[in-house]
Amino acid sequence: MALADSECSGSGCGDSVSPFTEIIELNVGGQVYVTRHRTLVAVPDSLLWNMFSKKSPKELARDSKGRFFLDRDGFLFRYILDYLRDLNLVLPDYFPEKSRLQREADFFQLRDLAKRLSPRVSKDNSISEETTHSDTEEGGAQLCVSSAPGMETLRAMSITGAVRSPSLDSRKSGYITIGYRGSYTIGRDIQTDAKFRRVARITVCGKTSLAKEVFGDTLNESRDPDRPPERYTSRYYLKYNFLEQAFDKLTETGFHMVACSSTGTCAYTSNDPNEDKIWTSYTEYVFCRD
Repeated sequence: MALADSECSGSGCGDSVSPFTEIIELNVGGQVYVTRHRTLVAVPDSLLWNMFSKKSPKELARDSKGRFFLDRDGFLFRYILDYLRDLNLVLPDYFPEKSRLQREADFFQLRDLAKRLSPRVSKDNSISEETTHSDTEEGGAQLCVSSAPGMETLRAMSITGAVRSPSLDSRKSGYITIGYRGSYTIGRDIQTDAKFRRVARITVCGKTSLAKEVFGDTLNESRDPDRPPERYTSRYYLKYNFLEQAFDKLTETGFHMVACSSTGTCAYTSNDPNEDKIWTSYTEYVFCRD
């Protein structure tokens, strides 16, 4: 944990000294986050505001390492935290977790955020799949939230046709590598005796935040838990074993393949050279999003 709140000054500290430290460590559903105390209390009357301004540190649940514990979706909490930093919401393109994020916003009592994430209802009473991000496409107007006390909550920036979607600019670029091991047996008659073994596990290598954005709940993190969103890992794997399904996920989120490689080794099942050969291979596919 960091130094106490005595280091903050002016408007950042308020009238009374907070019992919390300036830097707060959180464990949200197994994901570790580090943020400032003033970020967590940015929205008055929210759940986090009540926890970290109305309660004392001794009243809050902690994990075995002393971090404040919240039993919520650790992946989606990054968007909650981003919203609290400047009260503005920017989601990546092809974001499949909008309804779940709205549920998290409701839980944390962030009413404005939940309202932005609610589905739009058109004039014919049909529900649109699009949700309100920080950019509003209708009329070229953008709704912004002011974080300064006493100012307007919403301001319209009517720059018709000149506003570029922030989601396009803020979408994170990077690489994800998909790998798998396989084996097959080739007998004396290659055309008829080839026996392929099913792919046992598809591994995922890359930045944690990108991997979770693409694969969501289908990503198995059991071999590398508590990995911060901006750290890299090579120990994740998928809960299914169809390469095509992984490729579809990557394509839907804007990735394209840039390279692939494969290596193979051969061994006999016995000392008899006439017996079947077992080939073992390892293949990697590298995907990129610019």
